[in-house]
Amino acid sequence: MSTTSAVSPDSVRGRAHLSAGAAAKRARRRRVALVWAGRVGLAVLVIGGWQAFTTWGIVDPFFFGQPSGIARRLADLFQHGTEFGSFYANIWTTIQEALVGFAVGAVAGVVFGVALGQSRFLADVLGPYIKMVNAIPRIVLGSIFIVAFGIGVLPKILLAAVLVFFIVFFNAFQGVREVDRNILANATVLGASQLQIIRHVTVPSALTWIIASLHSAFGFAIVGALVGEVLGAQSGLGLVIKTAQNNFDPNGVFATMLVISVIVLGAEWVIGKLERRLLSWRPPAPSEASSAL
Repeated sequence: MSTTSAVSPDSVRGRAHLSAGAAAKRARRRRVALVWAGRVGLAVLVIGGWQAFTTWGIVDPFFFGQPSGIARRLADLFQHGTEFGSFYANIWTTIQEALVGFAVGAVAGVVFGVALGQSRFLADVLGPYIKMVNAIPRIVLGSIFIVAFGIGVLPKILLAAVLVFFIVFFNAFQGVREVDRNILANATVLGASQLQIIRHVTVPSALTWIIASLHSAFGFAIVGALVGEVLGAQSGLGLVIKTAQNNFDPNGVFATMLVISVIVLGAEWVIGKLERRLLSWRPPAPSEASSAL
């Protein structure tokens, strides 16, 4: 005699859910593999083509360098340093200038952005002056800072802070202006003070705008430090690039640029981690939900 066992609807749904989850994981892994394959393939194509063109004489390596020469120059810089000290010390000088400038500029940008976004009177009074300063070419500001404060680290920090400030300020300002007025009105009706509204409503609502600005702000902090070092410095990656340029050493320029790119990518990774931590309450965007990059 044969017996049939009934399958409950809950178990069917459970198996279907597990199957869908496994399929989604496979799709994510496949997408990650394809993305990394594309990245590696593009790098191989560019670097391989560059090496081939310079080897065949289509492109002059005297002006454009050569990947193999860049690798040798990079190894030489790390092993033997520069005439301004070890390469590690020059890297650390630039990182310090960029980090301090980034911190100062970001904090000032958030404070001024929130303050002017909250107060239309302050925005009307200070707005034209902020726009005037923002219109000054950064290289001119760098020259002014060098003349005023010498060739130490302070001018580079100030120039990096200025570049970061305006990026963060305008995003924070716009983020505060975009806060839902109904939420602000409800908080006021419930008896929240102005400080409580700023802390619990305004800043969290504008945080997406602020964090978004930080992704590009650190790159500008590096740019500010490098420009200041090119204008006048005793050490730093900008000085290494300037010296390589004066010596007609494109491999040295590209080798230093490669180090700078790695630093910026590392900072971008850290900021991405910070963003996910600070905005963990936010529902994931479709692109975030479908990818695991």
